[in-house]
Amino acid sequence: MRGVSETPSNTLQYRFDGPEDAPVLILGPSLGTTWHMWDRQVPELAQQWRVLRFDLPGHGGAPAYPAGSVADLTARLLATLDALGVQRFGYTGCALGGAIGIELALRHPERLASLALIAASPRFGTADEFRQRGVIVRTNGLDPIARTSPDRWFTGGFAAAQPAITEWAVQMVRTTDPGCYIAACEALASFDVRHELARVGVPTLVLVGSEDQVTGPAEARTLVAGIPDARLAVVPGASHLVPVEQPAAVTDLLVTHFSTAWQPAFDSGTGQTAVPAAPARPVPAAAPAQPAPIAEIAPAAPPRPEGRPDLYETGLKVRREVLGDAHVDRALAQADDFSEDFQELVTRYAWGEIWGRPGLDRRTRSCVTLTALVAGGHLEELAFHTRAALRNGLTPDEIKEVLLQAAVYCGVPAANSAFRVAQQVIREETTPQE
Repeated sequence: MRGVSETPSNTLQYRFDGPEDAPVLILGPSLGTTWHMWDRQVPELAQQWRVLRFDLPGHGGAPAYPAGSVADLTARLLATLDALGVQRFGYTGCALGGAIGIELALRHPERLASLALIAASPRFGTADEFRQRGVIVRTNGLDPIARTSPDRWFTGGFAAAQPAITEWAVQMVRTTDPGCYIAACEALASFDVRHELARVGVPTLVLVGSEDQVTGPAEARTLVAGIPDARLAVVPGASHLVPVEQPAAVTDLLVTHFSTAWQPAFDSGTGQTAVPAAPARPVPAAAPAQPAPIAEIAPAAPPRPEGRPDLYETGLKVRREVLGDAHVDRALAQADDFSEDFQELVTRYAWGEIWGRPGLDRRTRSCVTLTALVAGGHLEELAFHTRAALRNGLTPDEIKEVLLQAAVYCGVPAANSAFRVAQQVIREETTPQE
């Protein structure tokens, strides 16, 4: 069943396949993809379930309302389901879609019947990696990310043998709204549920490609070790976008999991369906799937205690988000008995008390900080605050304007030194990583 409806800013673009009276099974996409990544799974899944696929904001022609956290994306999915009358459902998601699935299990367990996580992780790399990707997109657009997406998503043999799918992947990323892509990077940067996995209370399949270099078997085993009722399936010969590269194997695993691990109490929902005004292209036909996957079991890990954040913890979180984990880790590691009190002072008051205040956004605080550092001639701190400004959303042109105005009020020699430092940082931070 297909239809068209306007998608408000608090809901997601979606479509239904399968019988209207069947239990609802939701398929969540990864960053940079559309619901078409599930094209090869839908025909079989739709025989037993009412399959709902959705697009992330700004993906696949969906309205471009950026969502900067996994919690925000999850809230939009639930608003969509509420509008459709869907109360309880099964869910499978890939990468960022998997993060949404974990968020559902942790914050809304009453809605979730069963869960499958594909190429997922309780923490996706480091915050620095995704904020750096946002800087590159803001400066150079999505083309550098699009051109390298097949290297991240597929094995080399598959990409060489399937040029149509490789080109489809590149175009899918290129047509994504840059602002929504950057916001999704921020959502992944801030996602970290490593200490909460023991609270996932639904049967969970954790599925990963054996060759995945993005969120590989190690991350999958961390999920299985932390989730009490979880099973691990490793798909040979597949990389990150497993449903596209090994569609038959993934379909078989999902059918088996949701047929056997579905909780008996279930309220199916019905509602109007929607498709995008400018739909993305479906996945081109692929070669036959490789051999069947290997399933493994791992024991559960004991829950870890959750600490209550205070002003120091708030400051440490803000400091990491603005300056990056690597910089903060280095500063804290270098502290000794003489300097550790100073590091605590900086973290608690500069970052917790001042940078953590709601009165100014981080872009504005970066502008103020850059100007103050130029005036004081603090070039070393200017370097890492230039990096911070890029992470906080300032473009190189906007940083240039800050330094030009600083030249008038702080002096040309000070600005000359600042331009030299900032130019080097901007070159390093905005050069695409091939």
